[in-house]
Amino acid sequence: MERYYKRKSSSISSDNHIPNSSSPNLDSSNPIPNSSRPIPSSSNPIGGNSTPQQNGLKVDLDNLERDPGKRIPMKDYPPDIRDEVRRAYILMEPFRAKDHDFPFTLHSNKKRWFVDNWLKEFHWLEYSISKDAAFCFYCYLFKVNFEQSGSDVFTEVGFQNWKHARACFEKHVGMVGSFHNKAVEAAGNLMNQKTHIETVLVKQSEEARMAYRTCLNASIDCTKFLLRQSLSFRGHDESDTSNNRGNYLELLQFLADHDEKIKVVVLDKAPGNLKLIAPSIQKDLVHSCSIETIKTIISDMKNARFFSLLVDEARDVSIKEQMAVVLRYVDKNGKVIERFVGVQHVPNTTSNTLKESIDAFFHFNELSFSNLRGQGYDGASNMKGEFNGLKTKILNDQPCAFYIHCFAHQLQLALVAVAKNNVDVNTFFLLANNVVNNIGASCKRCDALREMKQKELMKALENDSLMTGRGLNQETSLKRSGATRWNSHYGTLISLITMFSSVVNVLEMIVDDNINDSVAEANRLLKDIQSFEFVFLLFLMKSILGITNDLSQALQKDDQEIVNAMALVNTCKEQLLYMRNDEGFDLLVDKVLSFCVQHHIEIINMDETYVAHGRSRRNTHKKTNRHRYKVELFFVVIDSQLTELNDRFNETSIELLIYLASLSPNDSFAAFDKEKLLRLAQLYPQDYTKQDLLTLEDQLDIYIHSMRSRSDFSQLQSISDLAKKMVEKRLHRVFQYVYLLIELALVLPVATASVERAFSAMNIIKSPLRNRMGDQWLNDSLVVYIEKDVFSCIDNETIMTRFQSMRSRRGQI
Repeated sequence: MERYYKRKSSSISSDNHIPNSSSPNLDSSNPIPNSSRPIPSSSNPIGGNSTPQQNGLKVDLDNLERDPGKRIPMKDYPPDIRDEVRRAYILMEPFRAKDHDFPFTLHSNKKRWFVDNWLKEFHWLEYSISKDAAFCFYCYLFKVNFEQSGSDVFTEVGFQNWKHARACFEKHVGMVGSFHNKAVEAAGNLMNQKTHIETVLVKQSEEARMAYRTCLNASIDCTKFLLRQSLSFRGHDESDTSNNRGNYLELLQFLADHDEKIKVVVLDKAPGNLKLIAPSIQKDLVHSCSIETIKTIISDMKNARFFSLLVDEARDVSIKEQMAVVLRYVDKNGKVIERFVGVQHVPNTTSNTLKESIDAFFHFNELSFSNLRGQGYDGASNMKGEFNGLKTKILNDQPCAFYIHCFAHQLQLALVAVAKNNVDVNTFFLLANNVVNNIGASCKRCDALREMKQKELMKALENDSLMTGRGLNQETSLKRSGATRWNSHYGTLISLITMFSSVVNVLEMIVDDNINDSVAEANRLLKDIQSFEFVFLLFLMKSILGITNDLSQALQKDDQEIVNAMALVNTCKEQLLYMRNDEGFDLLVDKVLSFCVQHHIEIINMDETYVAHGRSRRNTHKKTNRHRYKVELFFVVIDSQLTELNDRFNETSIELLIYLASLSPNDSFAAFDKEKLLRLAQLYPQDYTKQDLLTLEDQLDIYIHSMRSRSDFSQLQSISDLAKKMVEKRLHRVFQYVYLLIELALVLPVATASVERAFSAMNIIKSPLRNRMGDQWLNDSLVVYIEKDVFSCIDNETIMTRFQSMRSRRGQI
């Protein structure tokens, strides 16, 4: 029906009027006959306010119609308006007074009456300008065959017999049972949704509708509970005779047993085709929960001006590469928020594949790279590559999306470097891991370790040499170090120190009671750990990792800011420098000697000559034990640690961090530097125009004076606290250009800890027993499980509406 213009009823808008200068035989108040829009024109659009005029020739179309004998020949019209004149003649052809038996004269008022009454009486008329013909919309729509009536003029050819128009129109309409009236009735039914055959088939009573709502609401409650607890939905046997039909059906049955309203509408009481227990229904419910959770996150994030992107990749339990995405932004209250928004399977981890996946995610969630102001990765070459890395590809789209290497990962690399570059430290960690693995190799040994530790505690309590209290002296075991986070070694060393006597006793038990291959390994470990060198390295690495452990834990906070992170790194460096002096070495030796005496370990004389294991005294270099442990171990290990920290956290080489430090409110804004803040604003040309920079320069003076004069801002310690306080006091609207700088500083990511926590959650949800989960099911479950606080705010009605809109359902809410 593209060739037809739909006829409106008698009330036609004034936009469809043709002025007097452009339409022959119609004054400016008459509508275009049988057309709902004006005819376009390239030179002077028809319907304009002025008379067409070209090259001094004035075209008076009104005179042409009043006196046809004096018409200007078509060749005298300018070429660019000939088509418009020809179309104007065709348009007015049905109303020209060329037939004497026309029912009335063509006075303008009667013309209007004629057109309006035709439209009221024959509302089915459609008019084609190009053919100067009328059609019947209803008959054409339903393909009515008029061969029986002898004419298809109103559906295919088009009606043009304007001389006897009324009679032909009335004949086409016909009697009550005519083809035309049947088509009109069918069109009315089509426009009335309640009369659709689909609606008629699924028409249900109010009681059935309420039963469906109750059943669906119970299903959503079960789904929400299982998602929050990361539990599986389906069971191995879901038949009626099964003792365990799976968590979803069992929980639904539990609700039915405790609520009579639910009991009469679910499971066997529900209609056979509307039980809402099929696997596809469960997946739709979970997907609805995920969509609404993401929608809530994106809605909250759109209130913020900027955000940062955090990406990491890892393998799941089914050996599939997964890419997790986290968005970081500052909410309307000035609080830093990091939200997990999805995990996606990628066929490979090349930068092109990752970039395509991120583009698809941004497009699906209607996010724009123009609002991206930061990106954080773990430092892999495919992520941070200068020429073809993901960082570079995103910078090509958004130059202000500054890249920050994950601080926690940099700290991890520094600790790894210490272990790999120093043979003695590397050997020590290998020995400590072997002890943990050997004792944890069997349940018998683990039980023996706990039993011996319990006897030691009871003996200490009897001697009144143990502090007691709530939460103290809990049952524990040797902690196994992790493969990805070297700060987990700190827990291993702490457990070795506190359970050293029990560990020695278990190893002795293995040597005495067993005659097999494990005896030799246990005997060797027993000798190695009961040496002064092992104890010295145990306390040395415990002290170093204890300093960096606090920093590692602080860097992994969601709301950590980049300026505060650099301050923590500097504090860590200062503590290592303080530990390196002579006093620090003497304190360490005193702890080692005390431990050796307590556990009956041979103590060496620091002034005697050191003899390396496996070498004779004649082939060793002449050096004392003090030189060995102080210079070759103590100083070397600490110096290597400081070197790595200085290389990886060199703030003087990062221009952005220097400028950001000027925003810190610590010590009553002691770090404030106006010039640095202006240079920081220049790094964001999309956010600060030249005029904005001039305004910012004046606003900074007023800002620092106001902040230092207010007592409620004098005790702030971080930029995040400053942002919250400014929003609380409504000062973010007063100093809006300064607050923009604060937002940009807070948006920059510090660590990818949120992404790695998502991978930990993925191992919980996609366990070895659920290793066949599909990508969509895994993504939906992860989003809801990780963002529980957002999901808890979504009511059942919202999820119900989303579920119903996904596809056609048998039940109607």
